[in-house]
Amino acid sequence: MILYVNACVRSDSRTKRLSEYLLSKLHDDMTEHRLCEIDFPKADEGFLRHRDSLTGKGEYGDELFRYARDFAAADTIVITSPYWDLSFTAALKQYIEQINVTGITFRYSSDGIPVGLCKAKRVYYVTTAGGNYVPSEFGFGYIKALCEGYYGIHDVRQIQAVGLDIDGADEETIMQKAMKEIDLMFR
Repeated sequence: MILYVNACVRSDSRTKRLSEYLLSKLHDDMTEHRLCEIDFPKADEGFLRHRDSLTGKGEYGDELFRYARDFAAADTIVITSPYWDLSFTAALKQYIEQINVTGITFRYSSDGIPVGLCKAKRVYYVTTAGGNYVPSEFGFGYIKALCEGYYGIHDVRQIQAVGLDIDGADEETIMQKAMKEIDLMFR
């Protein structure tokens, strides 16, 4: 099963277009979480207390853990978000707060080291940016660190198209180049 974590806001999103091209190459059933349509609970003290109470009792079937269960059960994960303000959309950060659940997506070893519990063998992180300044540590790097360090997913790949809004840039050529890179992944 493919889990498509769609953090695109615009219906005509170039990031979404690139993700859909990638998804056309993957052949499996798909579940999409369209993050801009989800009203995530605020991760305040009350939320954390409630979540900790449920995890403490091992009540992982609660609806609160739906997104974490889907993430942990997926065979392949496609995360897509435009590069905004040196990172990704706020909805993706909210989603991450929902899926970081001890006992579902990871556990701690006796030494306090995270041990991944996710089934996925691969995560694709798809992004686009208007400019060319796209340091990976705030977007892709963050997702890669979570996947490798917490979820136990070690094959984390970035697909990106950057420089799309620079004066004189040929947007379509840039997008086609990114799509050709996707094609190369499936040869």
